[in-house]
Amino acid sequence: MKIVFAADPFALSLRKAIVDHLKQNGHEVIDFGASEDNTEIQYYESCVKACEALQRGEGERAILLCGTGMGMNVIANRFKGVRAAVVESVFAARMCRAINDANALCLGAMIWGDWMACEAVDVFLKTKLGDGLEDLKEFLQQAAKTVEKIDP
Repeated sequence: MKIVFAADPFALSLRKAIVDHLKQNGHEVIDFGASEDNTEIQYYESCVKACEALQRGEGERAILLCGTGMGMNVIANRFKGVRAAVVESVFAARMCRAINDANALCLGAMIWGDWMACEAVDVFLKTKLGDGLEDLKEFLQQAAKTVEKIDP
C-alpha cells in the first residue's frame, strides 16, 4: 500500500520506527515530513503537503506524526476528503477505520511508544469500514456516504 507520511521535528524517533516498520512490511512511504537530515519542516507545512497528496490519490492512507497528534489532526481535517483521527490506543486506531472510515491516522510522539505505535498503524491499515461491527455495517456504510457529502 502507498502511505503518505509526515512527521514534525518532535516526532523524529517515532517517525523512524514507523517508517522502518512500514517499509519492512512492503509498504511504499511517500514522506513529506521532517527527517534526521532536515529538522526544519514543521507540522503545519508537512501536513499540508501530505494531505494535498492524499487528495490527489498519491497514497491510499496517511500517517501524520507530531508531539501530540492533535496539531496534525486539526490541519488534516481542513482538507476535503481527508478524514483524520488522532488516537491514543490501538483500539481507537481500529475503530476510527471501522466506524468512521478515517483515511489519516494522527499519532503523538509524546504519547506513543514505538512498538505500540506500529501496532496501531498495522491495525489502521488492515481495518475496513464495518470490520467487527457486522450488525452495524449497512448503517456505517450509509453514514460514511452521508458524511462525505457534507461540504461546509
